[in-house]
This record gives sequence, C-alpha cells and structure tokens, in this order.
Amino acid sequence: MRGRGVGTALIHKQVTAADEAGPWTLQTAIFPENRASIALHQTAGYRTLGLRERIGRHHGVWRDTVFLERRRATDPK
Repeated sequence: MRGRGVGTALIHKQVTAADEAGPWTLQTAIFPENRASIALHQTAGYRTLGLRERIGRHHGVWRDTVFLERRRATDPK
C-alpha cells in the first residue's frame, strides 16, 4: 500500500479520534532508519523529542529508537 496514502489516512484518523476522546499526549518510538514512518508521524503533528539509545532488543540486537510525541492543540480539561 506504499505511496497510496493509506498510512496518512490512518494516522490522521488516529489523531482525530484521540483529540475527540480526550488524551492530551500521544507518544511513539520508531527505529531511526524508518525515516518514512518518522516523516509520516511528523505530518500528523508529532515532534521528535530525542533518541533513546539501546532501549530494547530486537532479534537479539540492542536497538535505538526515536521518541516522538504529539500533544492536543487545546489544554486538557
């Protein structure tokens, strides 16, 4: 489905639903080499907070992740 807008539609649906449901913050962690996913999240309002070094093992290898966060535009009630 790459290049057909499916990922964009899904992530925008997710953040819209979250905004309506009330969570103040959404967070995610993505492998640094997955630039397409990082860019996709940034188009949905996520911002990069930092790199978490050697945070977990994946297939026996310690991996870093990019930590991203999205906050609602309005203050929580």
